[in-house]
Amino acid sequence: MTGAGSGRAMRVIARLHGYPPRHNAGAEWMAHSMLRSLVERGHDVQVWLSRYSGDGKPYDMDGVHVVPLQARLDFATAVRSADVLISHLENVPSTSALARGYGKPVVAICHNTHRPTFRDAASGGVALAVLNSQWMAREAQLFYAEYPKAIRPTRSLIVRPPVFADEYRTKPGRKVTLINCNVEKGGRVLESLARRMPDIEFLAVAGAYGEQILPDLPNVEVLQQVPGSEMRDRVYAKTRVLLMPSVYESWGRAGCEALASGIPVVAHPTPGLCESLGEAGIFVDRTDLDGYEAVLRKLLQPAEYRLASKRARARSAELDPTDELAAWCDAVEALA
Repeated sequence: MTGAGSGRAMRVIARLHGYPPRHNAGAEWMAHSMLRSLVERGHDVQVWLSRYSGDGKPYDMDGVHVVPLQARLDFATAVRSADVLISHLENVPSTSALARGYGKPVVAICHNTHRPTFRDAASGGVALAVLNSQWMAREAQLFYAEYPKAIRPTRSLIVRPPVFADEYRTKPGRKVTLINCNVEKGGRVLESLARRMPDIEFLAVAGAYGEQILPDLPNVEVLQQVPGSEMRDRVYAKTRVLLMPSVYESWGRAGCEALASGIPVVAHPTPGLCESLGEAGIFVDRTDLDGYEAVLRKLLQPAEYRLASKRARARSAELDPTDELAAWCDAVEALA
């Protein structure tokens, strides 16, 4: 099956700093879901990594061909053969520069609302900017209003981090879980709650970045970094409640993964988490440890848990990514 918009199979080249299964962060799993959808449309999709990863040879993942930095160094040659280039985060400026030099359209996937994200997308030559939420789209408009001379991307598109519920759905377990235990994500919050609540089982899952706070306590199970394809069986099947006391989340993919199993999410009210979790979210300020403990103990009551779980499953159904991924594929195909 070839692309509906282009009428032919395209060569899509992505320049990213890391990629699953070795690098497991929300941005990379979002990128993989989007690239996988292009493969399913019949396109040749390659990812060229810009950082050392420990992988010596290229590998395939769901049809996406991944080229580690140490395997090949001729990325510029690959660019010449591309129909469309895709990048995100630190690689957007250099990829955009190469795209301009070779006359190729470039797509920037924007994962956060930090100024460098919008600045890099406005560096010139970006044909399509993908924004991961409505609030990010509003923040982008404010940025361009403040800097009217910035070169806006030709087009923008909202694609919420795609989560296919069937790939994560399981029977919830017994533990209170935090995924990525650095300070900003709430590692200290988990540690404090585990000390305050010795009768509750906790699960600490190490993340892909930041100094990890992994408590050495009898009621805390610690897992090292878990590939996204194993999250259902190794993490969510053990989880009764997910914690997300993050300082910042532009969206919060892990929360949406948990919702697929009806797992309630207790979160700090960042704009991204408020949008992603919607009415299913249980929001408590990350500094309010008494509030977190009270909510967790409330969720021990079966009736309260059933209601929260029902809201979680309903929100998961609302976040079905099928239509947005179709629009994404159409937009990329229109560039070729």
